[in-house]
Amino acid sequence: MNWFEDAFRADYRRVYPHRDLDAARPEARWLAAQGLRGRVLDLCCGFGRHTLLLAESGLDVVGLDLSDELLLQARALPEFERWLAGRLVRGDARELPFRDQCFDGLVNLFSSFGYFGELGDGRVLSEVARVVRGGALVVLDLMNPSHVRANLRDESVREGDDFLLRERRSLLEGGRRVVKDVELVVGGEARRWREDVRLYELGEMTPRLADLGLDVRSVHGGFDGGIFDARAARMLIVAEKRRRSTRVGSD
Repeated sequence: MNWFEDAFRADYRRVYPHRDLDAARPEARWLAAQGLRGRVLDLCCGFGRHTLLLAESGLDVVGLDLSDELLLQARALPEFERWLAGRLVRGDARELPFRDQCFDGLVNLFSSFGYFGELGDGRVLSEVARVVRGGALVVLDLMNPSHVRANLRDESVREGDDFLLRERRSLLEGGRRVVKDVELVVGGEARRWREDVRLYELGEMTPRLADLGLDVRSVHGGFDGGIFDARAARMLIVAEKRRRSTRVGSD
């Protein structure tokens, strides 16, 4: 089993209870304010909290995630039947089960990029570009490498009412990858896995996106629209799919 299959299991919500609808509301409002419209793909949607809120805002949203356990947990969200029934799909971001140019927008949130190695990550971006139409808005929410390198905690331990979480972190390849060894103890039983995420600089992402017809429109340091600099915790890239140019006249 790949680490990203092992990490995002049903106990994810126990470990990260703060990642709930209340926390997602201002983030969904910010996303909608960027100009998302029409049919939108929430890529790597988890248990669908942003998918639900974007649907409530009037967007025609589809959520996709690889974790069937998290997708099943979406059924516990309020008004699931009204907003999400039939809108959640299990699939791999490297091979999206959608036809070309079928979305008017796409969001990929909470560092759900950088999991597959450079070739695999490139396939994800190619699929993103394939499934969105010209003029579509694409929002990628990545970790800010400078902030990670400056603030990485080597080890942390957190206890909940029914679990113990121990995390050990390190940087590899000159700070280009962040690795986290996780031990989760629930009811006396331990589960262990390693997370391994490639950190991409803005200077790497911009030309990669441009080569795929995705032009960076703005970059933000958080969902409050803050300035992106070395101190920003996040790197929120807002890009637009280039429309096909039409030539007038003849040579």
